Amino acid sequence: MTDSDTERNGRCLGTAKVPKMRRFLDVCAAPATLLGVARAREAALAAKSPEQHLQRAIGARSAATRAKYAKLGLAARSPLDRTTQAMLLRQLYLAHFEARRFTKALEVAVQLIRLQVLTDVAHQDAARASQALGDYDGALGHLRLAARSSPASRRSFHLWTLGSLLYLRGRYPEAESVLARAARWGTTDKPLYTGHQALARCAQGTSIDNLDHIIAQLEASACGQGYGRFVLGCLCSFAGRRDEAVRYLDAFVRRTQGGRLALAIALEGELAEAKKALAEMRRN
Repeated sequence: MTDSDTERNGRCLGTAKVPKMRRFLDVCAAPATLLGVARAREAALAAKSPEQHLQRAIGARSAATRAKYAKLGLAARSPLDRTTQAMLLRQLYLAHFEARRFTKALEVAVQLIRLQVLTDVAHQDAARASQALGDYDGALGHLRLAARSSPASRRSFHLWTLGSLLYLRGRYPEAESVLARAARWGTTDKPLYTGHQALARCAQGTSIDNLDHIIAQLEASACGQGYGRFVLGCLCSFAGRRDEAVRYLDAFVRRTQGGRLALAIALEGELAEAKKALAEMRRN
């Protein structure tokens, strides 16, 4: 073999090895590149302001995404005012609540209470988490504190929520008393509170002469939608208006189950009552 042949074969061998070596280096470099991209993405997320993370948390379509942006907002290096911090904590609470992590949801609600921003709303959140954990006395305590610490504009709502839980627990005289207070404080939602108060009286076996009028008032008001359908269905059942009772309770079940997850979880007690009543009426 001549020197030229050796040189030619060597060049051929060399060019054959180069692509393999490049592929090997590319494979080795890929994880490092991906890691760098991931770190850059995390840095970009962290660089956003708490307010931007809050907006992303509010617009999240899943509990996991909501929690992710709420945590990023709380951990951001930018200055964090107490109002934004409270709103981020509430998004984190909702994420835990929607994922049925009720113990963690309660812990976040307690942090919100200590922050003393929208304290009545924080107590309301703590009550929902406590109720979901089966701690009804704790839930009732938080609802009483919510009513006590709230501005006048939200007091009727907190009293109504307290009365609703007392009703679900079968404590009808207490529920009637609290719901009467909610009706006194109420404005646009007054027909709902009055209707719920009447329901607590009916549950005690009290005859109500103007029950049809109370039903008509609730039917004609905007608050007769949503939760109002549960109250209407139960009132119509007590009034002997079976077909209307079935229609309202069925609408309540379908709307609640097809709506926001957090709301469906919070209304599991009412859903169970509505389904039980529907089953009995359809069986008879």
